Amino acid sequence: MANFVHAAKASDIPPGSMKTIMVSGKRIALANVDGVYFAVDDTCTHAQCSLGGEGFLDGNVVTCGCHGAQFDVETGGVLALPATASLSSYPVKQEGDDLLVAL
Repeated sequence: MANFVHAAKASDIPPGSMKTIMVSGKRIALANVDGVYFAVDDTCTHAQCSLGGEGFLDGNVVTCGCHGAQFDVETGGVLALPATASLSSYPVKQEGDDLLVAL
């Protein structure tokens, strides 16, 4: 069974945006895609740039602001080069305004 920990307030992440958060010492990018929340590693697998801080979210696709690599925030899968390695994705659940992530 997954151990969910408090990560953020849903009200702090409007639809169509991302935020970098720390969960149990790990940098996570938390995305709001039309009211559904997804969590992936915050660091681009290509050039170690922050996706939540420097990336651009369009639907479920985050584009790294450094070199344009793209990832699916729902699965962490690579959608466009130069990245070749996927991100890890993490379960998210919402309880009221609280967002909980399981690592």
